[in-house]
Amino acid sequence: MPAANGFGYEERGDGAVLVHHHGRRAAVLRGARAARFLREVASGDAQLVMARWTGNYRRGTERTARRHPRNAR
Repeated sequence: MPAANGFGYEERGDGAVLVHHHGRRAAVLRGARAARFLREVASGDAQLVMARWTGNYRRGTERTARRHPRNAR
């Protein structure tokens, strides 16, 4: 699996899924959540799915949005 955005995952023998971001563990999924995650990864963009599941999908744009004239106070 390519690590374009630094995400990767590992399926464990006990059914758990470990999601890594730049080599560090970002999430551990078990049971029904792990099965749902694996279905989503198989059907879509794996990097986007892992970013969404770990909550790491909004990084980098907050500062730009804060300085936008529409958001200035």
